[in-house]
Amino acid sequence: MTTGSGHTPAPLTVGIEEELLLIDPATRAPSPQGPQLVGETVRELGDRVGTELTRYQVELRTDAHICLKEAYDQIRSHRATAARAAARLGLRIASTGTPVFGQETPVPITSGARYARSADHFRTLDDEQTACACHIHVGLPDPRDAVYVSNHLRPWLPTLTALTANSPFWAGQDTGYASWRTTTWGRWPVAGPPPYFESPAHFDDLVHTLLEAEALIDRGGLYWDIRPSHHLPTIEIRVADAALTPDDTLLLTAVARALTATALTAVHTGESAPRPTPEVLRAACWRAARDGLAGSGIDPLTGQLTDQTTLVERLLSTITPALREHQDLDLVREQWRRLRTEGTGADRQRTAHRQRSSTEDVVDYIVSATCEQ
Repeated sequence: MTTGSGHTPAPLTVGIEEELLLIDPATRAPSPQGPQLVGETVRELGDRVGTELTRYQVELRTDAHICLKEAYDQIRSHRATAARAAARLGLRIASTGTPVFGQETPVPITSGARYARSADHFRTLDDEQTACACHIHVGLPDPRDAVYVSNHLRPWLPTLTALTANSPFWAGQDTGYASWRTTTWGRWPVAGPPPYFESPAHFDDLVHTLLEAEALIDRGGLYWDIRPSHHLPTIEIRVADAALTPDDTLLLTAVARALTATALTAVHTGESAPRPTPEVLRAACWRAARDGLAGSGIDPLTGQLTDQTTLVERLLSTITPALREHQDLDLVREQWRRLRTEGTGADRQRTAHRQRSSTEDVVDYIVSATCEQ
């Protein structure tokens, strides 16, 4: 295996993309004014705000950061800016993987040639994809390492899914899943856990084949949970639901960076990546999406049911040296204690629902938590 030269420099940079929903406060349903909100905020945020596939959504993007506190402050600032702009439009913003209430069908697609091409090519599949994620870009000193890093990250995808689950409701009902977004997103032809790549050439050949087969309309349609960025020198970790609070985003970011740093060390020392079978890895991702942190998950390397919190503890133990190197260990320990007490975003959404059996309350709770100070 040929990889980039040298050892992993530290610290690695991180950039964060958060997809948010616009909400009508009267109906609690999604509002199709995403492009208007972008227009309201572009003077303040510039290219750090953009549209998404549906008009219900906007995307907020941070700069590349080394210091996570600076990234955290920018996340909070961007959310606050978007919330003020939404209020001027008579709306609210909500950070959740799926809308609690239903959407129009077909969904209002954002104007533009690429979105129109997607709607024509993927048809009704686009109509059920009002789904919001949190994407973490981790900078790589040598982008040629990206496919090897991806191989090392694959076995941790179910654990990351459980840790970040924040989409239990759809069409006004509890789906029984902690991350319904994960389940619906898996219907795209190129989505879910990526394959194991033998080399960068293997990756390039496969992408070429998928483009020629028209399973993709372009490289931006690689919706795998991990992918080498097609326009930045980063590895993009795309597995997570949109995070309920800035603190939840912070935890994901710290863990994603430490996992990447740990993988880079393994790549540079010639350590082979674990290679769970695609069938077991897929099943483990499904179980994590269904149950979140509650109950048991599937260990993708053994296929055995294991307490999900044990799997998280195993992940954190594995990345402890990288967390320490990036000075994020205390932060992650604190946030993990909080999560064990409060639960995931999905757990907190359900807690809001249990108080009065009100889905309207769930939406109101999400809105308030999105800009939680």
